[in-house]
Amino acid sequence: MKIIAINAGSSSLKFTLFNMDNKSVIANGLFERIGIEGSNYTIKYNGEKIKEEITLNDHVDAVKILLDKLLSLNIINSLDEIDGVGHRLVHGKDKYKESCLITNEVIEDLIAFKDFAPLHNPANVLGIKAFKEVLPHVPMVGVFDTAFHQTMSEEAYLYPVPYSWYKEHGVRKYGFHGTSHRYIAKTISEVLNNDHLKIISCHVGNGGSITAIKDGKCVDTSMGFTPLAGIMMGTRSGDIDPSIITYIMEQEGLNAKEVIDILNKKSGLLGLSEISSDMRDVIAKMEEGNEQAKLAFDKYARTVTNYIASYYVLLDKADVICFTAGLGENSVPFRKKVCENLRALGIKIDDNANQVMGELKKISADDSSCLVYVVPTDEELMIALDTMKLIH
Repeated sequence: MKIIAINAGSSSLKFTLFNMDNKSVIANGLFERIGIEGSNYTIKYNGEKIKEEITLNDHVDAVKILLDKLLSLNIINSLDEIDGVGHRLVHGKDKYKESCLITNEVIEDLIAFKDFAPLHNPANVLGIKAFKEVLPHVPMVGVFDTAFHQTMSEEAYLYPVPYSWYKEHGVRKYGFHGTSHRYIAKTISEVLNNDHLKIISCHVGNGGSITAIKDGKCVDTSMGFTPLAGIMMGTRSGDIDPSIITYIMEQEGLNAKEVIDILNKKSGLLGLSEISSDMRDVIAKMEEGNEQAKLAFDKYARTVTNYIASYYVLLDKADVICFTAGLGENSVPFRKKVCENLRALGIKIDDNANQVMGELKKISADDSSCLVYVVPTDEELMIALDTMKLIH
């Protein structure tokens, strides 16, 4: 069985083609600058990489060229080999609690929910419609970023604001990165052969969220009504006093949208360090003695530490803490700093074991109060697995 996992952006389309018989990647790639001058695609397969500039007027062009290249490069012999298409969908509000077959109703809901994810939901719809046009008879599955977090209690997802805001306008915590957190929970449960774990999953990349998981279900998560909430991130502020927004509007003559834009795109690691949104660049400067870089590094680690500590209490201790995503999987000094901050809880890592990048490994010391693992995430495989399950 062959399944394509799709992540469509407003001007991009990322794909991974899986052979689900052995869960292997046959090919993957990215179509960029769709509808913009300089559009191009990259396809990787069988140890080779092809990159070409080509006119991509819309997502339908990208899908047609993708399928044509899969055939002409003999990656597949026929379009009939494609059994299903799984789409990453960002926001399903509280209606979609799990992955589902994509119907016209799902498409209409994605459009109706666009105000909750204005950059993502319309782009997801473009990807769905493009595949619907080119592969009309192939079943498609939607895998929602928000679905995994729908097991949170009202106490966890409601804000202490007028209740009518929730009832009338949907103001509540939704949470994101759900597909990644679900994959981490599934993987570590298999590794430890235990479906009843208390897990703190730390998805820390350019965007980041921390999730408390019990028995495979989300109990609480750091992102909120939007992905701006929670820990400090590459360019996002994370949690701040909301009064800062109106204060800066008055001080700098900005409107609310402009301030929110700054909090999303010019804050976090980039804003505090004034160096980069990439932790590698910040650490390099820190090692040269740059105090502002050290401040940004320490602040980032502290925001992650605070959520882990909070969820450790919420779960009445944790069995395992998992680090994943770009920073979580690859930054040795960042993991070390966060775990050093948690020493009051008895959490300790083995410095030698921590010298790991991008591979599944236990890094906790033998006398640590809970296990600590690096677990590489694979959202595309999770999308493919859900697709296979629903089209079978």
